[in-house]
Amino acid sequence: MLALALLLAGGAATGCGGRATTHHKPGTSHEQASGSVGTLLPAADAAGHKLREVPAEGAPEVQLSVRPDSEDGWNLQLGVKNFRFTPDSTGGAALPGAGHAHLELDGRKIARVYGPWFHLPAAQVPEGAHTLTVRLYADDHTAWAVSGKPVEGSAQLTAPAPGRSGGHGHGDSPSTQPPAPGQEQADRTVVITVRDGKVSPAPARTELRRGEGVALRVTSDRADTLHVHGYDKELALPAGQEATLTLTADRTGLFEVETHESRLVLTQLLVR
Repeated sequence: MLALALLLAGGAATGCGGRATTHHKPGTSHEQASGSVGTLLPAADAAGHKLREVPAEGAPEVQLSVRPDSEDGWNLQLGVKNFRFTPDSTGGAALPGAGHAHLELDGRKIARVYGPWFHLPAAQVPEGAHTLTVRLYADDHTAWAVSGKPVEGSAQLTAPAPGRSGGHGHGDSPSTQPPAPGQEQADRTVVITVRDGKVSPAPARTELRRGEGVALRVTSDRADTLHVHGYDKELALPAGQEATLTLTADRTGLFEVETHESRLVLTQLLVR
């Protein structure tokens, strides 16, 4: 296991675009639902998230630990202090010591994290040595900061060459490997391709019954991030490689599935 103490360091991050979407409270966007906790600094990260300065005493802290998963990839543990994860209030006002985290691979955001554990599939990590970073954010998407630096933690990870287990799996191919225990099952599969800024097939509604599992298999010609609004599920899309996000449709309503960087709507999940 790799574990590193709290780092208070600046760094680039990517995140949601500036426009309001369904993962914010109705009528709000980034920083618009801001609370009075700490001091909102004029400085912002690379994605435009402003820094929310708090005193060092009692400030949120985070440590990142990485361990190989017995089936695939790695399991990450976020050890936090003076902080609690609040997925149900994401998009609301900033509350003391509350919010979510962003996970970065070599400075590029690959996921938003809403709890102390996160599974990182091997398919999302190229061969070689990498730096994983987690950064803590308030519910209004401002970054918690101390002395003008975001609150974050980092760890090193080395990914083996494709086809080599490296102690992380059993050598099965992706098509035959059984799902890991607890992994969500798919009753339906939606296959989508993004090329030259166009979505194929053309975006339409995917109708689901509540409780059904759906797998979104997406191939993009450019690196991007897949985001399911309303469920706040995200998945990194490596350029030219198929990536799959599986979720259980346990909420009713209409939910957009889009890409962050290119801001393309891929489909809409209509859950009844």
